[in-house]
Formats: sequence, C-alpha cells, structure tokens
Amino acid sequence: MSFSDQLDNSIGGALPSQLITKLLEQGGISTSVPIANNQVQPASIDLRLGDVAWRVRTSFLPGKDGTVMECIERFGMHRMELSDGAVLERDCVYIVPLLESLDLPSNLRATANPKSSTGRLDVFTRLITDGAVEFDQVPDGYTGPLYAEISPRTFSVLVRTGSRLSQLRIRCGQRSWGDDLHVSLHRLHKLVDVDLKERDIRNGVPLSVDLKGSVDANGEANTGLMGYRAKRHAGLIDVDKVDHYDVEEFWEPMISRGQRGLILDPGEFYILVSKEAVQIPVDYAAEMVAYDTLVGEFRVHYAGFFDPGFGVAEAGGGGSRAVLEVRSFEVPFLLEHGQRVGRLRYEPLIESPELVYGQGLKSNYQAQGLKLSKHFR
Repeated sequence: MSFSDQLDNSIGGALPSQLITKLLEQGGISTSVPIANNQVQPASIDLRLGDVAWRVRTSFLPGKDGTVMECIERFGMHRMELSDGAVLERDCVYIVPLLESLDLPSNLRATANPKSSTGRLDVFTRLITDGAVEFDQVPDGYTGPLYAEISPRTFSVLVRTGSRLSQLRIRCGQRSWGDDLHVSLHRLHKLVDVDLKERDIRNGVPLSVDLKGSVDANGEANTGLMGYRAKRHAGLIDVDKVDHYDVEEFWEPMISRGQRGLILDPGEFYILVSKEAVQIPVDYAAEMVAYDTLVGEFRVHYAGFFDPGFGVAEAGGGGSRAVLEVRSFEVPFLLEHGQRVGRLRYEPLIESPELVYGQGLKSNYQAQGLKLSKHFR
C-alpha cells in the first residue's frame, strides 16, 4: 500500500516523526546523501544546504511557469562552493539548492520555516520551489527540487554543505486552526500559564512580552535582564558550532530599571521573551504568527514552528517561554511590558508522535527562558 493510501484524508493535521520517516522510505522525500542524525524532528524535518550557493542581486519568486534556476541565470552574480565552507555576508541575498527534494502524494503539502537557532541569529531564510508564487509554501503533490533563499541581516555567517537553517512541516487535509479548537485545547491543557477568556483566543492563543526581566536563560528567576540587542559590527558566526561564542562579543544586554517599556529602533535586532510559559501538547504542533498589523509596526519571530512536547512538564519543559526575535520596521515603536505581540496557532498531528521534544532528543530550548541561540556559551 502506498504512503498516500495509508492516510485518512478526512483527518487534517501535521505528519509526526514516524510518518515523515515512512515518507522518506517511500521516496516522497529524497536526498542524494544519507539522512543525518536527528534530522527528523517530532513534527518536521530539517533541510540541509547543498554543495553550492549563488549570490543574487535580488530576491525573487519564479512564478507558476518558472523555475528557480531560470531566475538564477537572470539574477545570479557569482557561484560559491560550500563543500569546504563559505561566508554569507550580511545584507546580501543567496540562493542555495538543498540536499532534499520532494515527490509528494497529491494529498500532502508542506510549509517551511527557519530553525529556531537560525531566527535567533537574524538570518532571514525562506524556501522556494519551482513554480512558486509564495515563499515557504509547497503545494499539494509537488515534485521537484527545493531551494533556500538566505539573507543574513545582522551577523555574517559561515555555512557549509549539510548546514541546517530551515525545517519543513508536512500536512494532510485542511489546517484545523479554528477558534473552537484553541478554546477547547486551552481548557483541557492550559496552553499558557495565564487565565484567558474565550474572547481572547482569536486566530490563535495570544502571547505578550516580558520587559521586567522575570526569567534567565534556564527559566529561573532573573535579576532584571529583559533582553539583548545585537551589536552592529560583530564577528563571523559558524552556524555549525555550538556553545562556542562569547555573548558579549555579539550582544548588548538590556537591563530593566523600572521603565514602562522599550523603544524599538528601526534596523536593530532584539531577542526578547514571552511573559507567558507555553506548552504544546504531545499530540499537537504549533506555529507562531510572524507579523500581525493589529499589534504594531514590528515583526516577531522568524522561526515559527513549535514541536509537540515543547514546554510540557512530563517532557522536561515546565515553564518554557517563547523567545521572540524582534525587529521594528520603518519607525521607532514602543513596546510595553505585557503588550500582546503575537499568537500561537495549534494544529493536531495525524497520529501521536514517536519522538517528543525534549525526550531522548538533544533539544536545545526545552525549559528555556530568555535564551540566545545554541551558538553562544
């Protein structure tokens, strides 16, 4: 029986780890090199950079009748080999073919997002497919290669073949993101550790920002550190190095001294944290809404996927906060403590996952508070 025939198309939801593995085995996801350790996550698969990168003079979408390679031929400036590593300079745009390609059944589609560590470095990464009219969206039944558009915004980064900057979540059926689902799920599991009324849960579960410095990196009581502002002229970061860099070389700590809020300066990048502790029940996955014009002229959270088990006490995640990657747009914008800055949208999994975030995995951000990316010690 084919993979597609095994799925109940009437049940909408994301594929858990074991079904992603089965899709790999049946050729729905293919790769020219073996799958790496921990590449399959509880409700997503990490995508790896291929052998080359093209510096291009503009971001683009190929359109429904176009291919990415046709656009590279038009806009490419130079080609770089990645096998021995290469530097992607800040404020430049690069296109990299990925090691993974797809041959999806007609009832499956996918969405991509930067990995958490990528977003916390302010590396703007989006997925492109042939025929794409939207970034990060893979239509039902797509067959073809995958490409990453990469634009470091704050730090130049060193990458190589096999580096993982983005992840893919695969879905069957229609998304179940209705308000009724979120209300009932919050009543059953208390998705955030505050009292919410039914009217508060609209288009997802709201999150607000902590600007009093309530928690440290491990979620323990803090002494007033409310966030970090990235230094403009810091050094190079190797995306594959963990616990390697000194925080003070790249980040300016921001201490809360009783002020009412934080003024976001245009062009600056901030790491902040949610006031609420969050949990994702093990039979569900979630995604952060990246930008909502109703809450202000800023963007929160490049990396929007939350895996099943994140923040769940039984998986070692009690008290986990959502780290917020924040940029203002064209004008300075005042954030105040407790201001709502985004929403978490939940969706069911097709079946219970065999992998759960924080259980048997080297999950870097379980039980986190105000935590920088895994690259910093």
